Amino acid sequence: MTSSPDKVPFSALFWAFTRIGLLGFGGGPAMIPLVQQEVVKRHAWLNDEEFADVLAIGNTLPGPIATKMPGYIGYRVAGATGCAIAVTAVILPMVVAMIALLALFSSYRHVAWIHGMGQAVVPVVMVMMGQLTLDFWNKSRLALGWAVSLAMAVVAGALIYLLGVHPGWVIGGILAAALLRPTSRRRAA
Repeated sequence: MTSSPDKVPFSALFWAFTRIGLLGFGGGPAMIPLVQQEVVKRHAWLNDEEFADVLAIGNTLPGPIATKMPGYIGYRVAGATGCAIAVTAVILPMVVAMIALLALFSSYRHVAWIHGMGQAVVPVVMVMMGQLTLDFWNKSRLALGWAVSLAMAVVAGALIYLLGVHPGWVIGGILAAALLRPTSRRRAA
């Protein structure tokens, strides 16, 4: 169940997206599981289906997903002020950390553990993305069946990786097909 804008305190919104900004190593795609954890599992501002819709739409729009998702979610649960708070909260820790870490890195880049620290984060992000993939596979399988889900994944993978089609075009095509697909309600009208 989604909260209405007047039920989500700005402070909760700020701290949720600040945590995401602080822990979102690896850029936008690595932040997606963190956003899901905060927004769906911890605060229940969106359900899994609504989160999947936000993610799909966010991937079709230009710009970084790391700001599109917080902006939309903040707007959805707390209006225009919530949008500004969520985007600021997710960006501010990244900017401060980037400035501090770049200064530190430039001073100590010759030290081996600094180099290893960056490499050690990659497997953790891989596990987080794998968990998110498994969650979406299960949702798709339950909604569409395993055969349709697998077929769509194979076709999307072929379009993206073999033919070089941008993922936004693939998602946009699926959304257009869903909109143009006749439903029983449209047939009755």
